[in-house]
Amino acid sequence: MSSDRIDTIDHKANAQDDWTVRAVGLATTLLILLPAPVGAQAGPATDEIALSELSVTGTGPAVERAGGPVIGYRATRSATATRTDTALRDTPQAVQVVPRDVLVDQQDIRLSDALQNVSSVQPGGTIQGRSDTFIIRGFRTQTYAIDGVLLNQAGNFSAVTRDLADVERIEVLKGPASVLYGRGDPGGLINIVTRQPTRAPSGDINLQAGSFGFRRVQGSVSGAIEGVEGLAARLSFAGQSDPTFRNFGGRDNSRTFVAPAFAWTPAPDTRVTFLGEFTRVDNQYDEGLVARNGRVPLDNVARYYGAPFSRYNGDASFGLLKVEHDLNANITLREVLNAQWGGFNALASRATGLTDGNTTVTRRETGVYSTYASVDSQTEIVAKFDLLGFRHTVLAGVEYTNGYRRAYTTQSATYPSVNFLAPLPGPTIVGLQFQSDLKQKNALAGLYAQDQIDLGLGLQLLVGVRYDTGTQYYFSRVPTSRTIPPDQELSGTSPRVGLIYRPAEPLTLYASYATSFKPQTDNVYNAGNPRPETGELYEIGSRLDLNPDLTLSTAAFRIIRNNVAAADPVNTGFSVITGQQRSEGVEADLAGQVLPGWKVIGGISVLDARITRDTTFAVGNRLVGAPAFSGSIWSTYQFQEGVLLGWTVGAGITYVGRRAGDLNSSYAVGGYARLDAAVFYDFGEHARFSINARNLTDRRYIEQPFNPFNNLPGAPLSVLATITARL
Repeated sequence: MSSDRIDTIDHKANAQDDWTVRAVGLATTLLILLPAPVGAQAGPATDEIALSELSVTGTGPAVERAGGPVIGYRATRSATATRTDTALRDTPQAVQVVPRDVLVDQQDIRLSDALQNVSSVQPGGTIQGRSDTFIIRGFRTQTYAIDGVLLNQAGNFSAVTRDLADVERIEVLKGPASVLYGRGDPGGLINIVTRQPTRAPSGDINLQAGSFGFRRVQGSVSGAIEGVEGLAARLSFAGQSDPTFRNFGGRDNSRTFVAPAFAWTPAPDTRVTFLGEFTRVDNQYDEGLVARNGRVPLDNVARYYGAPFSRYNGDASFGLLKVEHDLNANITLREVLNAQWGGFNALASRATGLTDGNTTVTRRETGVYSTYASVDSQTEIVAKFDLLGFRHTVLAGVEYTNGYRRAYTTQSATYPSVNFLAPLPGPTIVGLQFQSDLKQKNALAGLYAQDQIDLGLGLQLLVGVRYDTGTQYYFSRVPTSRTIPPDQELSGTSPRVGLIYRPAEPLTLYASYATSFKPQTDNVYNAGNPRPETGELYEIGSRLDLNPDLTLSTAAFRIIRNNVAAADPVNTGFSVITGQQRSEGVEADLAGQVLPGWKVIGGISVLDARITRDTTFAVGNRLVGAPAFSGSIWSTYQFQEGVLLGWTVGAGITYVGRRAGDLNSSYAVGGYARLDAAVFYDFGEHARFSINARNLTDRRYIEQPFNPFNNLPGAPLSVLATITARL
């Protein structure tokens, strides 16, 4: 890699630091200057803010709506599974919601931390410190949706780690979601629902400091825009610096995030919203620990096989415009336009193998440069009507994607080996040579329809179908091959059917069948236009309200996945298309309030995820990162009276069982139990001081296995202090 390229990386890091200062300074100024409602006192102002974000029925209490704030730890409505504002008990598929109250109480910084509150979901690897991946019901997913719009599907992972500064709730739809979203993984879909603007002035800002030099500022301000009737805006922001417990002499890991949002109601029957998100990261390129003799040694969790110059720089931009118009009380038209663009570059030394009786780690130097861009349009109609004595809610739409483009180039060279137990940093940068490049473009059109039918007598039926058609250009080039393949014709039909039965008011039973369809995005060695991946789900489940504010959800499922991309065991850095995988299991989730002031969220999962047909890997091998048993529970208690009024205490435990590290079953990582705790004090409604501690027992464990050379250890005992101010 040339010195010009290195200067570019340094320049981006410096520019990022400047951007952080400007963004935080602007948002802090807005928070300070934002006016309070004229003539309002502190208490009424808070009430007005809350009501502006929630639906109101008559003069009664605030009522939750899909996409809005959740009251406490238990959500009751969602649009992720149906794209209509639907009660969760009327959804015939498992959907779990992590509300903002949970994120605040746990002080979750990473998306993976928030998702450990959901059963059958595990962190699946950071892709060498570059991004987030997850294991949902045994299957890896490397993308997610924002407000119902999937991130760029021409890339096989997001270019940045997700920030939570503008997140209202995180929803996990388990199982395939292709009937509404088209491309998607069979394990499930993560949908991040963002905070919406409010007309009543509101604002909050957090200052945080923690173990290993962690520092972060985060905030959000919202209010009406004077001079434009019906227009409100929100600005969310965050900037953080995180050396981490795996600091290797390079610069700190840093992330900058800015998210402006607007909501405009030009008429009572018309709503226009816009969301923009801009993220930059500058991270140490970190592959974690290397497996040896069937396990990953944990004698030194800070051991590093890279070099100080190993860095990763990524940026991602997201723009979403939604327009809704009510033709009447029963018919709504909706148009959604989305644009995404960004890219990343990396320069790193990477482990490639073990020699000399497993005492030496061989390495190579790698340079990667990638860009992507995409444009997506969704046109929908939602109609409610009675037909043949039954109540129908029909969703019909067309989605057109033209511009899922990705360019990906890699260079590599042999790099000096290092001792397994005592790795040294190594020499400076060596020369690089071309390794491969990948060019991809998807152009897809999808037609979909869904009907939610109330059959009476406690029965509801959901039926849906989607048809996708289009082309994919997929060109993977290596030095020995320069043949350019023709465009590939793509098509797939994704049906879905679900039945709901409520034998008694607190209990809901359901059964569901759904499918998935996804064009390949991995870099398959010397291949053009590999076959799309498909999946099938069979699921039964229940939801039981244990009291008016506490819900227990259960599910049993079986998922079959075909044409799966997996790491190529021969050609490092590439993938192969394998045969068939199967995941089946049972799970349960609990969320809500047990007694006044006592809240809880958590879940357990029993899972069997294996290879069922293959010519590359042994049939019967367990899927990577999928434990046979896992579970978590988090609970807080807010003292209601007496001298402890204002104090809240919380504690939780996360257990994850033994996991396979690769499809060859060449190694495994052990199970672990992690204990967390928190205590915070609220100074009325306008300030909070909190202390959160993770891994109280200082347990050594592997949190995220990825492959034999990429295994991220969990952090030691860590403490985070947070000061929050609210308007």
